[in-house]
Amino acid sequence: MFARACPQILKAVSQALLGTQAAACSSLQAKRGFNYIPYVIETSSRGERAYDIYSRLLKERIVCLNGPIDDTTSAVVVAQLLYLESQHPEQKVSMYINSPGGVVTAGLAIYDTMQYVRCPISTLCVGQAASMASLLLAAGEPGERACLPNARIMVHQPIGGAQGQASDIVIQAREIERLRDLLVQLYVRHAGQTTETVAKTLDRDFYMSPEDARAWGLVDTVIQHRPLETAVSS
Repeated sequence: MFARACPQILKAVSQALLGTQAAACSSLQAKRGFNYIPYVIETSSRGERAYDIYSRLLKERIVCLNGPIDDTTSAVVVAQLLYLESQHPEQKVSMYINSPGGVVTAGLAIYDTMQYVRCPISTLCVGQAASMASLLLAAGEPGERACLPNARIMVHQPIGGAQGQASDIVIQAREIERLRDLLVQLYVRHAGQTTETVAKTLDRDFYMSPEDARAWGLVDTVIQHRPLETAVSS
């Protein structure tokens, strides 16, 4: 009787696993905003194993920050950084950034985690690093912050709004001012500019070319090609 039941049990378990994988893939696609996520199949002595491309890159200690920064994106990046630190706390993590920015508190969660973990984190801008993403780009390990030649960087002060009673609006306005002052000091810390220069630059949208960003102190180098030794080691 058990022998007859085994195929049915195995079929049910297989269907359940397929359903779980499909749901996980659909959830990941929804979070990343892509219609399709490539998979990589690796063959070893223990057989074949499939990874979505981001999980495979995570094995190489590469974290991709793509799209708007919100609580979901922040939770994923924070979890990845904590995991990589638990695996090898002294090894470098490479963070690739292509983001228009987003929620300040979500971005600060990533920023604080970058400073909290023991791993040195190199940052590389591909596409753009605007608003909160520009601070994360600048927050990488000194000497390990880079930008590709056709990317762009933009900085500005926080944007927000408030409604309700007059006293509530005043409270929200004070909080936005506090966040603005906090961000100014963080840029001062990582860019090496004076408080007056940063505050003036952040007053309106300020776009920079890679060379402008290097001169301003947001990145250390503009990379045209990956160094050969880095390509070989990775």
